Amino acid sequence: MTAPRRWVRDNLLGLAFGLLFLLALGGQALAGHAAFNAEQLADGLPPVSMGRYLTSASFAADVAENWQSEYLQFFLYIVLTVWLVQKGSPESKPLGEAGTESDRDQQVGPFATRESPGWARAGGWRRWLLSNSLGVVMGAIFLLSWLAQSITGVVAFNERQLSRLQDPVGWAKYLTEPDFWNRTLQNWQSELLAVASMAILSIYLRQRGSPESKPVGAAHGATGVEG
Repeated sequence: MTAPRRWVRDNLLGLAFGLLFLLALGGQALAGHAAFNAEQLADGLPPVSMGRYLTSASFAADVAENWQSEYLQFFLYIVLTVWLVQKGSPESKPLGEAGTESDRDQQVGPFATRESPGWARAGGWRRWLLSNSLGVVMGAIFLLSWLAQSITGVVAFNERQLSRLQDPVGWAKYLTEPDFWNRTLQNWQSELLAVASMAILSIYLRQRGSPESKPVGAAHGATGVEG
């Protein structure tokens, strides 16, 4: 097997989701453009080109509001599963192992192996940063996406305000508007429900061969066991 083919094989999961993301984003652009122009015509305004729509605050706000909720989901899941357990779920650590675990379990400091990242052998802020880097990055992306949603959202909101001959609002005022919180909370509730469903349904349901599922024959009460 050639090196490029081996690389593709070894990274198929990431490549597949990347392709699905691009297809979904393209579909959203097409559907959003049609819906946006339908609203334009209903308001007696001219339709816009696809290029104009893709650079509009409306499209950016729609994308950002979904990104921030997804990264909030992952951030909470990563951090809360350090301390909270769910009996019988493969999405949980085994009962009695809540917490940050020992240096031996985490292979840091004197317990680092030859293959361990360099900062796992270091101490101080470098080890802390490596130890928390996934949560830090996910949390940062969530906050930046939420900020982008608020900025693009206020622009889109004010465009609608002006088209209706109503006064625009400032960014701080927009953060108190129902439009902002409707965009935010409608995504949060769905993401949190999805995570809760995965953690609880995987206690009793199986998907053979998936690392997100327990082995088919595992007991319902088996916790932290993946297939």
